[in-house]
Amino acid sequence: MIVFMITDALTAVTLYLAVQEYNKLMFKKQKLLLELKKYPQEGHELLRVPTEMYYVPLKVSLFYLLNPYTVLSCVAKSTCVINNAVIALFILATVKGSRLLTAVFLSLATYQSLYPVTLLSSALLYLLQKEFVPVKMKSTGFWLFSCQYCSIYLGSLCVLVCHSFFLLNSWDFIPSIYGFILSVPDMTPNIVLF
Repeated sequence: MIVFMITDALTAVTLYLAVQEYNKLMFKKQKLLLELKKYPQEGHELLRVPTEMYYVPLKVSLFYLLNPYTVLSCVAKSTCVINNAVIALFILATVKGSRLLTAVFLSLATYQSLYPVTLLSSALLYLLQKEFVPVKMKSTGFWLFSCQYCSIYLGSLCVLVCHSFFLLNSWDFIPSIYGFILSVPDMTPNIVLF
């Protein structure tokens, strides 16, 4: 139980740091656009002020920790707690702009479940914009960056899957993790439907 509580606390701290970093980046971008006079005069009262956003990271962390789903997952000792921590670390790495860590944490999340693979494109676009690579299909920088990122991601996932094979000496875990999600062999109603 202590391990799950520590993992939830780690997730909350990670979310706090991610939101704090994102706010800093948004304020820098907003200040630059204000200096370049890209905002209309009528919209200035809608802009973010650092004093208003000071408690937002704390609120995000508290909302995560006090969420009934989070509390019940921790009490039930569900692996969902670990998946949440890995995805929170993925978000922090993405906001920080670390291409390697983003790909590694996304591959760890995908290794546990297939659903986080949907975050690949959004992380790639965020990192492209952060690196000031033009998001144009004809740009060689776009394709080079995308191929590098996807190869790091697929390489990390391949290492994890191969490591599991060497530990279990069998590929039986693949249909259990990915095959069930893709083929849906059992249509029995589950708790989500209720």
